[in-house]
Amino acid sequence: MTIKLNLSSDLEAKLQNKALQEGKEINQLITELLTNLLEWETEDSQEAIKGIQRGLTDFELGNYRSFDEFAEEQYGKYNL
Repeated sequence: MTIKLNLSSDLEAKLQNKALQEGKEINQLITELLTNLLEWETEDSQEAIKGIQRGLTDFELGNYRSFDEFAEEQYGKYNL
């Protein structure tokens, strides 16, 4: 598949330099970067969903504290 992108000359130069430093063709480098970005985005979304679910479960089980308790802890922790 061929995709055409219009890159700024600065970004193109950065990609060319990175490819040169890593001994790769620029197409290979861009493919790897995009693959890593998409994998990271998927993992990050999954972790966010798990965190939200943990929070909801804790709330349903009564494992929470008031905002005032939280704020008091933060004021003490960070000398606010």
